[in-house]
Order: sequence, then structure tokens, then C-alpha cells
Amino acid sequence: MSLTPTLVAAVPFAIWLYLFFLRGNFWQVHEDTTEPKALQRWPGVVAIVPARDEEQTITRCVISLAKQNYAGDFSIVVVDDHSSDGTAELARKAAEESGAARKVTVHSAGELPPGWTGKVWAMNEGVAAARGKAPEYFWFVDADITQAPETLPELVSRATNGEFDLASWMALLQAKTFPERLLIPSFLYFFLMLYPPNWVADPKARTAGAAGGCILLRRTALERIGGMATIRNEVIDDCALAGAVKESGGKVWLGVTRKSRSLRGCATLGELRDMIARTAFTQLHYSFLLLLGTLAWLVITYLLPWVLFFEYPGQAWLLVDTTVALMAASFLPTVKFYDLSWTWALTVPIAALFYAYATCVSAVRYWLGRGGQWKGRAQAPQKR
Repeated sequence: MSLTPTLVAAVPFAIWLYLFFLRGNFWQVHEDTTEPKALQRWPGVVAIVPARDEEQTITRCVISLAKQNYAGDFSIVVVDDHSSDGTAELARKAAEESGAARKVTVHSAGELPPGWTGKVWAMNEGVAAARGKAPEYFWFVDADITQAPETLPELVSRATNGEFDLASWMALLQAKTFPERLLIPSFLYFFLMLYPPNWVADPKARTAGAAGGCILLRRTALERIGGMATIRNEVIDDCALAGAVKESGGKVWLGVTRKSRSLRGCATLGELRDMIARTAFTQLHYSFLLLLGTLAWLVITYLLPWVLFFEYPGQAWLLVDTTVALMAASFLPTVKFYDLSWTWALTVPIAALFYAYATCVSAVRYWLGRGGQWKGRAQAPQKR
């Protein structure tokens, strides 16, 4: 046996031992199906829906919110973030057709102040519009997500009984087209790798994460961190919000669900590239060194084991085969969560290569002054 392949193979092998056994069991993806515990008093909740040019999805979003089986005081604020289409009017129409016109307010956001990202400003405007109601919880919901009727009571029960200041569910993203099946399960997989739910819920761990499509936040926790202004310039606003809550001494919870579903599809590789590129370089704090390190890590972790598998058959086979098996086994629960064949578990190296490409695109766009691109806005801070 050649010594060189063995030494090379030992590096990804060590990485996968850590990822599989020591990183909070992030890969054990499963939906919590526990029935919500009844509360003696259901707290007041205001759902806040930031919406910018969402005429394709806002109707279904508002209808799903209007149909929540919630026993407590509940109302909805749709924040029209300077839409150029019929978002606001469609939201009003959906409320009327659902018989929930009294519950739904469509609020027009003020002009975007300097130093604020668009979505965070819209969230802040929604909080301000709901100030008179003094709810115990704000429920931040993306305009391209539909919620099952039991979503809110389950989330409130989870937060109240667990004494969580912030509870969030990662919505089920669409995985219908071939590009989506190739890259969307890996999106969830990589997200949970960055923010293992077990670590998020651990008060002693520094890790804090949330999924912006469905966040329940205690009003007092928001006031404790200084309001939305604390994260006013954040592109990855959901995780920044969770981080601020946890740093202030609050408890945070993150889970996955099939009951909250994304309405936004990505039919092409270009759309998926843009989705990833919007925040990829932000995740690296706009650091060139972190970019290089991330690219090297992706190559060593996901591609190198397969290169060794095919280029050096029979050499260091125990290390190589075990590494490949751990990689596929860790991805398999996510693949099953999306109801895909087990064979998709072997595609994670291809997804990793695409994510490396999209991260490079993200960096280039930032250097060109177009970072954090979303709905016509470049939201990343300008490069100095």
C-alpha cells in the first residue's frame, strides 16, 4: 500500500468522523410530530408578512394565515415593501375572500432608511404597526410560504412550554425539478450543518440559527435586544435575530417541518445559483481568506474522497470507503425527508461543487457592488 494515498485519505476521514459523530447530529433530519400541549391561556400573536413584489404567492400565504386554528387573539399585518405589482391589493382581496378582513391589515412601508436592509425594515414597520395590540408574540412569515392550519398553535405551544424566546421552523422547499432535487436537499443539509438544531437549543452553546420563513418571537425578547434596529443592516436577518436573542440570554429553538411549504420554485440552475449567491459571501463575512478556506474545505471534504476512490482503487480502501459511506449516510435522512430515492444521497459531492461555484459568484458580485441582490436591491454593505 502506498503511504501517500493513505495520508491523504486520512484528512477527509477525520473530517467525516467529526461531522458524523461530533457535530450535534445535524444530519438526523426528522419532523417533530408531537401534538401541541393545550395551554390554559393562548397568548396574543401578530403575524408580520414582509412582502415585496409577491403577487404570485401572497394570496395563498394570506389565506393560509387566515385559516390558522388558533384559540388566542390573532391578527395579521402584511407590510407592502414598495411593491411594483398588485401585492397589496391581492392581500386585501385574499383577506376578504377568507372572511378575515378584520384580522388583516395591509401596511405600506415607509421609505427605506440608510443602513437598513429591505426585509428588516419591513419587519420593523410591521412591529410598529402592531404596537397598539401589544401581542406576546410576533410571528414573522415570508410571503412565499404557506402554513398548515395547526402551524401557529404548535409553534406557540412549543415556545411556551419550552420557555423559548424564539422558535423557528425551516419550511419545506420545493424539490420538483431536476435542479431542485439535486440542490435543495443539500441546501437544508448544509444549513443544518452550520446551525445544528441541538446546538441552537443548547443555552451553553454559542450557535444560534433560525429560518426566516417561520419565526415566532416573544415581544419582550425583541424589546430586550433593542428592537429590529439591532439587526438593521443584516442580510442573513433570521440567524442574526436568533444570535441577538441568544446573546441576550434568551432561549432559541430550530426545527424542520413539512407543514410550512415554500411556494417559490427554482426551475433552473441559474435561479438556484442566485438563491445561494445572495447570502453565501455574507456567511463568510466578506472575507477573501475565508472564501479560500471554504473552497479548500469543500474540495477536501466532498470531492477528495471520491477522487481517491476512483483514482487509487484498492489503496487506503478502508479509510476511503468508510469516508464515502459516512458522507452518503449523513445525507440520506435529508434525501428521505424530501421523499427522494436513496440514490440521491450519492450526489452531495456534485451539490458541494455547485455551492462552491455559487459562493464564488457571490464574492464577485459583492466586489462589483451587487452583493445581497434581492428584488432589485443590493443589500450587502459596499466594499471599501
